[in-house]
Amino acid sequence: MKNSILAVAAVVAATAALPAAAQSTSATGTVTVNGSVADRCQFTTPSAVINAGELALQGSGSTAGKLDTSKLDGQARTLVGWCNGTAASMSVEAQPLVDTTFVGAAPTGFDSVVNYSASALANSATATDTSLSAGAGTAVPVGLFTGNVVVTLAGSSSPTGGILVAGSYSGQVLVTLTPNVSLPLLN
Repeated sequence: MKNSILAVAAVVAATAALPAAAQSTSATGTVTVNGSVADRCQFTTPSAVINAGELALQGSGSTAGKLDTSKLDGQARTLVGWCNGTAASMSVEAQPLVDTTFVGAAPTGFDSVVNYSASALANSATATDTSLSAGAGTAVPVGLFTGNVVVTLAGSSSPTGGILVAGSYSGQVLVTLTPNVSLPLLN
């Protein structure tokens, strides 16, 4: 029995001699990483041109010299853009084609302005406007999207249906993508 007491004492002494590292516990620290992305919209293909050529009907008769609506109606061009916010919107402003070389009001029987409607289709949403009224049409939600913005002209007309004054006509369609206006994210 004396030997077994000595053996137990030897085990206890050996256990006490183990390094302190074997008896330690681990600890974990945390590093939090924050960031933010602002709402924004951008055009990657921001412009296109419709060159309608001769706007007046050719030939003889009562329509000669008047607007050839087939030159504008149905014309379409594609812009490319994106918005990274879920509440983004799009609006269109159609500005009339105006004879840039003619000064003053057109005399009776003549027109120096061509009006039309324009639509823009993006992310299954369509925004429209007519050049008959100043300013952009009503904005429509387009949300989070990337891709084509197809602009199409329709419903062209001249104010009185008169003969178009000779000159260079110029107008434009402005498509505006607007991100959601939100507060900045806190870090």
